[in-house]
Amino acid sequence: MNLQLIGVNHNSAPIEVRERLAIPDSHLADAIRRLANHPGVDEGLILSTCNRVEVLAQTENGGADLRRFLRDYFQLDPAQYEPHLYEYREGEAIRHLFRVAASLDSMVVGEPQILGQVKEAYATARAVGAVHSQLDLLLTRAFAVAKRVRTETAVGSSAVSVASVAVELAKKIFGSLHGKQVFLVGAGKMSELAARHLMAHGAASIFVANRTYDRAAQLAGKFSGRAILFEQLYDTCDRADIVITSTGAPFAIFRREHGELFLSRRKNRPMFFIDIAVPRDVAPEMNDLDGIFVYDIDDLQQAVSSHVADRRREAERAEAIVQSEVERFQARVQTLDVVPTIVSLQDHLETIRQAEIDRVRARLGPLSPDQEMAVETLTRGIVNKIMHTPISTLKTAAREQEATTLIDVVRRLFNLQDRKSARSRDNSAS
Repeated sequence: MNLQLIGVNHNSAPIEVRERLAIPDSHLADAIRRLANHPGVDEGLILSTCNRVEVLAQTENGGADLRRFLRDYFQLDPAQYEPHLYEYREGEAIRHLFRVAASLDSMVVGEPQILGQVKEAYATARAVGAVHSQLDLLLTRAFAVAKRVRTETAVGSSAVSVASVAVELAKKIFGSLHGKQVFLVGAGKMSELAARHLMAHGAASIFVANRTYDRAAQLAGKFSGRAILFEQLYDTCDRADIVITSTGAPFAIFRREHGELFLSRRKNRPMFFIDIAVPRDVAPEMNDLDGIFVYDIDDLQQAVSSHVADRRREAERAEAIVQSEVERFQARVQTLDVVPTIVSLQDHLETIRQAEIDRVRARLGPLSPDQEMAVETLTRGIVNKIMHTPISTLKTAAREQEATTLIDVVRRLFNLQDRKSARSRDNSAS
């Protein structure tokens, strides 16, 4: 396996960097296609969420320039994001993916949303043909690791998410949510989670606005709230004390002029915006207005810290599970890598054996069935003894780091063709 992973997340990059690299769901399939067609990439997957943008690739032997892919795709000055990039290869890439799927690398450790987001990225990549063999094996294992972490540890015992932490922040701001009016802008999963927590903590009523009105009405109906036409957003938003916004808009939908309008209608009663969208829905200059308080997803880090101590011990147990699963997966992959070489060696020596029997058959003359059996037994025995040491060594080394080097040595010693190149040559010849 030649794995490469490159990306940014909430630990490595501030939101103003992440939002420049965020890929909307509507563009994700095209982005993955372009990655799969990038020089050196055999298979590829892109994960884009509010907290991370990561590119994972199974590459050809020479590797792939994933930094160049980012430059070509985003058309941004690399100086804007390269200082924030992290890059992993092979075992470190496997470990990182397992940790992400198990929610150990999340802003809120143990939150359940990330696994669904990884599965959606995987489904998209498979649908466009960018994931088929090696990455299919890796992603399938990542999902199993995430399930094992949730089953064997309590890291996700209390259902915490970015949305629930946002509600917790609102409680800290107001002291109580009883009697507060809440406006949800965007009717996605994050908004629904926020609505559940808000109602559980006594919010008086919920307004929901979404570009698709039917989706807004459906979500509002679940909580006895009121759906608002998106076109009426700016006419009605001033009714809310708390605005939680999470849309997929590529630009800010709330700007300074909107804040000034809301404050004038509210007679300067404060409004709190909790922006959990990436790119951000609320322009930073909104925070400059007296009476408008804006918290973006990076501001939620402070609220998250209160959960870290409670989950540290369980997270340590989860990390141990991940490490053991990384070693197990690498051993399995290395074993799979050895098998084609063993089969090629067996085929190669069997071809030599048959050719030598055919070459001397004319000199031996007609052979009786017993003599044929004796020649067969003798030559097979010789070949098996020749094969025994290299095959045993390959099998023993399959779980060691030098397996790849040993495979290359055996192939060179016995002049074994790579099956992929042999097929390519045969196809071109035909």
